[in-house]
Amino acid sequence: MPEELIARPLDASHGIPPSVGRRALDITVALTGLTLLSVPLLLVVYLLVRLTSRGPGIFRQTRVGQGGRPFTMYKFRTMRQGVGGLTVTATHDPRVTRVGRVLRRYYLDEIPQLVNVLRGDMTLVGPRPETYDLAVYYDDRWRWIFDHRPGMTGVSQVRFRDTDVLPPGEEVDLAFYVKRLAPAQAAVDEVYLGDPSMRATLRTLFDTVWYVLGFRVAPLRVRPDGTVTEAPAPVPPPETARPAEEPGSAA
Repeated sequence: MPEELIARPLDASHGIPPSVGRRALDITVALTGLTLLSVPLLLVVYLLVRLTSRGPGIFRQTRVGQGGRPFTMYKFRTMRQGVGGLTVTATHDPRVTRVGRVLRRYYLDEIPQLVNVLRGDMTLVGPRPETYDLAVYYDDRWRWIFDHRPGMTGVSQVRFRDTDVLPPGEEVDLAFYVKRLAPAQAAVDEVYLGDPSMRATLRTLFDTVWYVLGFRVAPLRVRPDGTVTEAPAPVPPPETARPAEEPGSAA
């Protein structure tokens, strides 16, 4: 590990909760989604995960919540158990199972997070729920992102491509993630978090559905000075790098 990467604990605080309107939307969507999907879809996906690879169907991990406080996040497992590798899941990572790739492409692996939304651990739209293994290496300039409640989806998840900051042939390792990728993601998320209105929230949810269905969503790119601009993107959009969800293996 490079010497300049120094792990420092996060300072917990009350953070910045979503507005009353956003919280009401969270509860409504989470209850509706869990009611409609609980039996037919959740059970089928759970069985597919269990029957196609060894390990639990549901993956649980402690993530950084609002104000830097920990919470347990739930997802369908998408990565093989007991396989070592990078801290960050790169594009075409061999640890991801065949079923896992389908679940990730259509965001089906994140459906259990509706439970987190209902409990108030997460919100529908917000920054990525970061792992503590990565968060402790964040520079002070970007730790403000942990003040906010993490989201099931967000502007950086839908409108940011890691290939915009990843030079050809370079791997997504810990140093690249915390020095280049995480700051760029935070800059893109700030576009929404600077004014998380109900209109902006609904727009991001619409963009997410549009993206999952395979339609083009104009990406946001981050210039070297940190300015975020809109730019055209290829279709279909490439898969973005995602943090590995199990130490030493993947989920």
